[in-house]
Amino acid sequence: MEIPDTRYADSGGIKIAYQVFGTGPFDLVIVPGFVSNLDVQWADAEMSRFSRRLAAFARVIMYDKAGTGLSDPVPVVPTLEQRMRDLLAVVDAADVEQAFFLGISEGGPLSIYFAASTPARVRGLMLYGSMACGLPDAAANPGGPRWLDLVARMKTAVDNWGSGFLLDVFSPTLAGQPMARRLNGAAERAMASPAMARAAYDAVLATDIRDVLPSITTPTLLLHRIGDVMPIEGVRYIAEQIEGATLIELPGADHYWWVGDSEPLLDAIEEFVTGTSVAKIEDRILSTVLFTDIVESTAKANELGDLAWSKLLEEHNRRTRNCIASDMGREVVSTGDGFLATFDGPARAIRCARAVIDSISDLKITIRAGVHTGECQLLSDNIGGIAVHIGARILAHAGPNGIVVSRTVRDLVAGSGIEFEELGEFELKGIPDPLSLYQVSAVPTAHDGRREPMPAGVAPLVHQPPSPVQRVTIALAKHAPALGRHFTSSIYKRVATAPAEE
Repeated sequence: MEIPDTRYADSGGIKIAYQVFGTGPFDLVIVPGFVSNLDVQWADAEMSRFSRRLAAFARVIMYDKAGTGLSDPVPVVPTLEQRMRDLLAVVDAADVEQAFFLGISEGGPLSIYFAASTPARVRGLMLYGSMACGLPDAAANPGGPRWLDLVARMKTAVDNWGSGFLLDVFSPTLAGQPMARRLNGAAERAMASPAMARAAYDAVLATDIRDVLPSITTPTLLLHRIGDVMPIEGVRYIAEQIEGATLIELPGADHYWWVGDSEPLLDAIEEFVTGTSVAKIEDRILSTVLFTDIVESTAKANELGDLAWSKLLEEHNRRTRNCIASDMGREVVSTGDGFLATFDGPARAIRCARAVIDSISDLKITIRAGVHTGECQLLSDNIGGIAVHIGARILAHAGPNGIVVSRTVRDLVAGSGIEFEELGEFELKGIPDPLSLYQVSAVPTAHDGRREPMPAGVAPLVHQPPSPVQRVTIALAKHAPALGRHFTSSIYKRVATAPAEE
C-alpha cells in the first residue's frame, strides 16, 4: 500500500491534515499522541506494517494535530476544547458517522473528552499507553513517582529536540542504535519545531480530565505494555473510573506501539473493532451548563413597576440569547430572570457569561453566572442530571457580575488564557462531597470561533528548514515509501539479532 493522499479539514480557519486508508467495514479514527507527521511515518517499516494491518479490517482515519506535522502552524498549543473541535472537523470531513476511536498516549485525554461529549459518534473507545492526568504532582497524579520520572526524561528530550532523544525515553528496543537515533531526530524535526515541542510538553503537564472519566458510556478497551515508561498505574486508575472498561496489560516496554512485538496489540484492537456490536446511543452526555440570573431581580421589578420591568427583561433576554448564539451555545430554558444554556466546551460558556455581563452594562442591572461541566441526561426538550443540579448550586455562590466555576471547569480550560481566583471548598446542598469553586478573574477577548493562523513574517512553531537527513527521510516517505521501509527494516533486523551498541 502506497502512501495515502493527504487531505485538509477546516477547523475555524485552521487546516488540519488527515489521511484515509483501508476499506474495512468499520471506521477507526487514530487520535495522535504528543506529535506526529502523516507522511514521514510511512517511511518506517514497522509503523507502515502496523498501519497496513489496521487497514485490513477497518477504514482508518489519521490526522496531525494543529501546529504539528502537515497541519497548519499555530501561535499557541490549542486547548483541549479547541482540539475536540479539530477532531470533529476531521471526522466530519472524512464522512464518519460513527467510529471506533484509538487514543495514542497524549491523545487519550482528547479521546476520552470526545467520547463523553459526543457518545453518538463513538462506537467504541480504545486507549493505548495513555493517562488522564499530567499534573507534575506525585501525590495527586495516579501515575505517582513514575510519572515525575517520565516528566523529567521528557524535559531532557524537549530541551534537545531534533536530536533523537525521544528514542531513549520511549523505545528501549531501539535505544543505543546510532542510525535509529538519527532517523528519530529527523522525524522529531518533521513533526514539530523546538518551540512547539516545548509548548506541547507544557500542555501535557496541565492536562487533568479525571472528573470526565465516570461520564464514559461507550465500550472501552485500555491497552498498556507492562514495562512502558508511561506509568501503568495511571491506566489502572482509568479502568477503575470507567464503568465496564476492559484493561489488557501487554508484555513489552516500548511506548512506541509499532516497536517490539506488536501482534498482541493488533490482535486486541482487531477483536475489539470487529467483535463489538454497535453501541447504544445513550441519553447521557458530557456537557457544560451555564446558569445566569439577574441579581436582586425582585427588588428591581418592584422599583420599576410591571411595564418598565417587562421591557427591561425583554431587552435582557434578547441580548443574552444573542450572546448564547454567538458562542455556539444552546438555550435550554429561560427561568424568568435568567437562563440555562449548554455548550460544547467550558471556555465558550465562560466567554458567553462574560459577554452577557458586558452587553447589559447599560441596562443598570447586573447578573451572576455559574458554570459546571459534567454528565447530563437528555430529556425531550430539557436536560437533567447531577451536573445541572451542581451548576444551579454554584450560581448561588456568585456575586454581582461574578462568574463562578467548578474545579472541573478550571482544569478543562487550561491553556485558554482564562484566569481564576480560588474561593475555597463549599458544601453544596444535595451534593455529598465538598466542591472547590473558583471565581473567573480574567477572560481573553471573545472571538467568533475562528483561530488566527500565523501572521506573515512571524516564525511558526513548526516547519523549520529541513536538514539533509530530514529531506531524504521526507522524500522517501512521499515518493518511495517502499525504499524507506526497506532501509528502516534493516535497522529493526539488526536490533533483533544483535545487542545494542554502546
